[in-house]
Amino acid sequence: MFDNILMGFSISLSFQNVLFALMGTFLGTVVGILPGLGPGATIALLLPLTFNMDVTSAIIMLSGIYYGVAYGGTLTSVLMNIPGEGCTVVTCLDGYQMARKGRAGAALSIAAMGSFIGSTLGILGITLLAPPLASVALHFGSAEFTSLMIAGLTLVTYLSSKSPIKAIAMAVCGLILGCVGLDPLEGGERFTFGIPTLLDGINIVPLAMGLFGIAEVLAMVEGSEEQRGLVAGVKLRDLLPSREELKRSLGPILRATPVGFLLGILPGGGANLASFISYGLEKRVSKHPERFGTGTIEGVAGPETANNAGTAGAFIPLLTLGLPFNVITALLLAAFMLHGVTPGPMILNKAPEVFWGVVTSMYIGNVMLLVLNIPLIGVFINILRIPFPILSPVIALVCFIGAFSLAYNPMDVLIMVIFGLVGYLMRKFEYEPAPLILAYVLGPMLETSLRQALIYSNGSLSIFFTSPVSAVLLSIAFFSITSPFLKPAFSRMKCMFPRLHGRPPGGEKTSS
Repeated sequence: MFDNILMGFSISLSFQNVLFALMGTFLGTVVGILPGLGPGATIALLLPLTFNMDVTSAIIMLSGIYYGVAYGGTLTSVLMNIPGEGCTVVTCLDGYQMARKGRAGAALSIAAMGSFIGSTLGILGITLLAPPLASVALHFGSAEFTSLMIAGLTLVTYLSSKSPIKAIAMAVCGLILGCVGLDPLEGGERFTFGIPTLLDGINIVPLAMGLFGIAEVLAMVEGSEEQRGLVAGVKLRDLLPSREELKRSLGPILRATPVGFLLGILPGGGANLASFISYGLEKRVSKHPERFGTGTIEGVAGPETANNAGTAGAFIPLLTLGLPFNVITALLLAAFMLHGVTPGPMILNKAPEVFWGVVTSMYIGNVMLLVLNIPLIGVFINILRIPFPILSPVIALVCFIGAFSLAYNPMDVLIMVIFGLVGYLMRKFEYEPAPLILAYVLGPMLETSLRQALIYSNGSLSIFFTSPVSAVLLSIAFFSITSPFLKPAFSRMKCMFPRLHGRPPGGEKTSS
């Protein structure tokens, strides 16, 4: 393996491949900053341009776009409350609040550091553990995947800093929105109301930009001059996180890396689910969960690390099994095959230079992303120094361009505006958008895997309990959904029965 790694670096460090890695990571950052374009569309557009390129160089460039997108999406999420990609939606919750408090530089620095650590450790996982982990992913059938999605949905109670009931209500709305479009198994129309645009469902980009970006603009218009000033009050000396913020970020980064990496390997998991689960995990283990959603550094460090580790994990089934588990890895598989290379178990024997060249180029690409992003943080946060009358139209313009550029369809813009108004009303009545987005992302995958499992078992629910993995995931889901409601009940029991807790009525806890 050591010899193979050296061979890989000798290939990826050639001038040509370093240049293509730089091109890919730079394009990925730009694509992440521009909402609506997306890595899938960019890779599809560039695919014909790689026909005459060396296969290793082509995959290095296209892969750089894939894992560079999360870096760019973080910028708009933190600075303007506009999620550039689905995997940076969660970053809006605390990242933008940090920016309003003048800590945008710290948020972007921690996001870049966490992303670098998550990606680097994820690539190390590819190097050392690719074949055994890929075989584990194959054992995830429809029943296990259904249970995983159910466990993911239970995170809605941790994504809300308000009422758990309101969070569940938002999740139900998200599940309903996920049903819009064609039935995934039978092809029938659902909730389309005769509108052709809705046949493909509601795209997450106008949905998220409406709920976050447009709603933020409307809130800024309504807010007082003092509230508006919070957005422009960033000081250039606050570019780096404090020692306390670095200390608080270490735990989330170390926890988010394995979570994101393992979820990236699973079918349908990827960076989106990894970021949501990491955020819920950090809120669950935190001693101060009430701080989440108000601008806490843990809410940025965990999700940003997880989504980059998840992106690295997604390469394992592609490279070792030849199985793409999301749209972008499917496009990368097409790029491999266009050049006459078939990823899978035999790639290490038939084309080791391609496998190790691509894997080692990811180390180089992540260093490039760190070098590209950290020095420019001072430039980026100057966006927040723009006066409110100029900044709010710019945010709205970015949202409109992003929604329209998806398919050059005015209906996407209308959908974004509608959800912008909905998001504004949700703010007024203290309903949070994150549970809705999570349920919207997981809903279609949950429906498809649930129906496949029931078809396989002839309608028997026992399939979800006979599998040990599925049973454990369902147990975790049950505990997650009930714990927010049981905690108040236990607190009341302590008051009603103080002797059960070693405390005499009206006194302090007795010592043994």
